[in-house]
Amino acid sequence: MAKTERDLFDTLRARGLRKSAAENLARAFGQADSSPPSKGAKRAVSELRDLVSELESRVGRGGGTKSKSRSEAAKKAAATRKRKANERSRAAKKAAQTRAKGSSSRTTSSRGRSTRSKAKSR
Repeated sequence: MAKTERDLFDTLRARGLRKSAAENLARAFGQADSSPPSKGAKRAVSELRDLVSELESRVGRGGGTKSKSRSEAAKKAAATRKRKANERSRAAKKAAQTRAKGSSSRTTSSRGRSTRSKAKSR
């Protein structure tokens, strides 16, 4: 390992990164010259950014994808509850109309008995 690689490796290890990950990153960025970082180094940075954004969303900071999907799920659940409540209400109104219609057809005969009781007594 060159001096710059070793410094970066030590810094990453001090920050709590695992030895293998710190070694890989130090190798990717440890070039002594001022050439631009390699594709592997850019990919490593991209993966670290993704990891940091996921961690932030779990902590509650930032607008991570998890919080967005959770709010979408909450909206969907609220819409479902509202739709189900309307269905129950509609069904209850229909049942009440049916009951009201059925009670008017149960007329009493001249003797004071309902038509149902006549059919049972026969």
